[in-house]
Amino acid sequence: MDPKQIEYDGPEDDKEQTLVAHLVELRSRLVRSCASVLLVFVCLSPFMKQIFDYLSQPLMVALPQGAKLLAIGVIAPFMVPLKVTLFVAFCIALPYVLYQLWAFIAPGLYRKEKRLAIPIIVSSLLMFFVGMLYCYFVVFRMVFQFIAGFSPESVNFAPDIDSYFSFVLALFLAFGLTFEVPIIVVVLNRMGITTVEKLKKARPYMIVGAFILAAIVTPPDVLSQLLLALPLVILYQVGIWLCSVFGVSKNLDSNE
Repeated sequence: MDPKQIEYDGPEDDKEQTLVAHLVELRSRLVRSCASVLLVFVCLSPFMKQIFDYLSQPLMVALPQGAKLLAIGVIAPFMVPLKVTLFVAFCIALPYVLYQLWAFIAPGLYRKEKRLAIPIIVSSLLMFFVGMLYCYFVVFRMVFQFIAGFSPESVNFAPDIDSYFSFVLALFLAFGLTFEVPIIVVVLNRMGITTVEKLKKARPYMIVGAFILAAIVTPPDVLSQLLLALPLVILYQVGIWLCSVFGVSKNLDSNE
């Protein structure tokens, strides 16, 4: 056998074994993550009706007395509460899912990167949940009351439960991601991609972009657009302040 072939096979075999080991670990992490979501879902499944009723409470308050949501599909009364419960189970299990992700990628990070990654992951998770809570307790109650107030007396305002769940999920994601803006701004600054001075110069464009984004992802009414655009602008400014305190930029605008 050619000696060169022997020298070539050794490292290549090590690479293949390493790749297989990483894939096996990744599969194990994914299985644990899915199992955690499934376990929480099983624990919550006896309360599917109550969970859906709680999620629909902001809309029910806005509906006329005695009105109820509609279920157009044959299996919708079962499938929609199931989807809602699965979504809630995923949110509850999300910290453990992120821990599995962290355990998988942490060995490949430097110590400095680990010190930066842990606060980012924790703060991102908290801000995402804060965005969802803001959406549920503030946005839903104001928007549904606003929409119901414009409904003519001849119209039976009773949305379909499947459409309602899709609407709620879309807004949860939109507001959850919106509240990640300060974290994103700080990360971009810490990575050296942008500076505080550049962020301040981009603020007028950010304000315009916030209202354009709000017009795209929210219902076509002024109230819901303001409820998304204004927090987006405020959180962007919060991100600039955080960069001024914790960032790495030295080009601070002293006139701000």
